[in-house]
Amino acid sequence: MSITRLGVNVDHVATVRQARRGAEPDPVTAAAIAELAGADGITVHLREDRRHILDRDVMLLRRTVQTHLNLEMAATDEMVAIAMKVVPDYVTLVPEKRQELTTEGGLDVVKYKDKLTRQIDLLHQADITVSLFVDPDLEQLKASARIKADYVEIHTGAYCDAKGKQQTVELIKIEEAIKAGKKLGLGVNAGHGLNYQNIRPILALGGVEEFNIGHSIIARAVLVGLDRAVREMAELVHGR
Repeated sequence: MSITRLGVNVDHVATVRQARRGAEPDPVTAAAIAELAGADGITVHLREDRRHILDRDVMLLRRTVQTHLNLEMAATDEMVAIAMKVVPDYVTLVPEKRQELTTEGGLDVVKYKDKLTRQIDLLHQADITVSLFVDPDLEQLKASARIKADYVEIHTGAYCDAKGKQQTVELIKIEEAIKAGKKLGLGVNAGHGLNYQNIRPILALGGVEEFNIGHSIIARAVLVGLDRAVREMAELVHGR
């Protein structure tokens, strides 16, 4: 039985750095600490406006990450060209709006299937595994399989934001999406808004190969240190 993986997103380390436009803290150093503490992969989102992660970070991470590097990026020609130059282990295509604080929802794979098909073909030519960040919606999952994505990353934001009975409703949607994704032959990852408490019910569902988590780990790291924050989440995800 394979162990569920933890991908640590170090974007918010770069957010702190960019607050002063200086050199510290370095997300590349943070990634190395995260790996030593038990992370199974490193995730970064290279945004079009370069608000946190920079091109320099991505190039250095490609050379230094010892697990696997997951590059989140908008589905644009510029970003596909960068990915083909860097050749990360994974690319996760996400929707992106300049004004948003963080990614607000999943890709509309149904609407943009032609463009996404071309981009996936190019990324596959560079031997890059492709994941699509989607809401837990059956039609989006079917479209992802049709255009030959390797993985989907289920957007867990609605579940994380919900309260009471609505959270149970959202959890059921995620459970159904995990099952549907597997049945369609897709690898299934999950992420967005997950923390040390709300991840537990999703872990209990099974079926998710990798959780990509950033904000809650970095927020806890401010208080207890990055090594401990990653170790605690890794223990949860790995079921120890």
